Amino acid sequence: MSELFGALSDGTAVHRWTLERGGVRVRVLSYGGIVQSAEVPDRSGRTADVVLGFADLDGYLRHPEPYLGAVIGRYANRIAGGRFPLDGRTHEVTRNEGANSLHGGKRGFDKHVWEVTPVQHGLRLSRVSPDGEEGFPGRLAVTVTYTLTASGALRIGYEAVTDAPTVVNLTNHTYWNLGGAGSGATGGHELRLAASRYTPVDADLIPVGAPADVSGSRLDFRAPRPTGSGYDHNFVLDKGVTGAAEEVAELYDPGSGRTLTVSTTEPGLQLYTGDHLSGPFAPNAGTALETQHFPDSPNRPDFPATVLRPGEVYRSETVYGFGVRG
Repeated sequence: MSELFGALSDGTAVHRWTLERGGVRVRVLSYGGIVQSAEVPDRSGRTADVVLGFADLDGYLRHPEPYLGAVIGRYANRIAGGRFPLDGRTHEVTRNEGANSLHGGKRGFDKHVWEVTPVQHGLRLSRVSPDGEEGFPGRLAVTVTYTLTASGALRIGYEAVTDAPTVVNLTNHTYWNLGGAGSGATGGHELRLAASRYTPVDADLIPVGAPADVSGSRLDFRAPRPTGSGYDHNFVLDKGVTGAAEEVAELYDPGSGRTLTVSTTEPGLQLYTGDHLSGPFAPNAGTALETQHFPDSPNRPDFPATVLRPGEVYRSETVYGFGVRG
């Protein structure tokens, strides 16, 4: 089911689609592929929206920087210096965070209207990123498919093909508050994360050195504990890159009993506790769990590769599952 959600300044219409299955209702916008809301029950059966979002299009246009709920590309996270080598040539991409490129540049995938096609129990979003968009090489045809499973889990499948060598790293930037959006900070949420290592970073959040052991540090979430605040870190998932999505994380809100499991094919997960949220949202009002390849991988041959070549198909899958504990 779809409805008109608003229009951009050039008159381009933005629609909102509603998916409902397994006791879960999710709303998705054609603008940015944004997950606007996800309504799920708590341990008492009371339903609340557990996603940070805006009630109207103007909110997203006025507050783009948190990337609320959006598809992120062509390259999620950071590329150091806004440049990377590929096949003997250095490519310059948009620098939109100081000297670095973040989340695809000034007008990444989160700021475009996608074509939306209904599929069984879901939606297929598609767009073509032209050669040179934000400096990235190659014409990239992208599809992002949102589906709800019979149990109400939100599955996000990504595919892309290119006509020239390029780099691709796609994710979703939803902020979760399992107590309900607007219910307060998420620092009391407990996180379990199957990651024995993380990528240390400099002051600009660019990886430095080799992945480090989390043992004995505040980055060790192998046993569940409260997230608190102060996190914007990429964790190296123990499973690595996999052909099928495997469970790597669980977030739990003791107050409501709601749980969120994360399963993915990706080798990394960026934990961001929303410390810099502002405007209508207070700091730490939501927690992002961004499945991804590692930041600055195009400049790090020791990291899992993000290069996509003609004739290849980029595929990635992440599943967010909802549940409760008594």
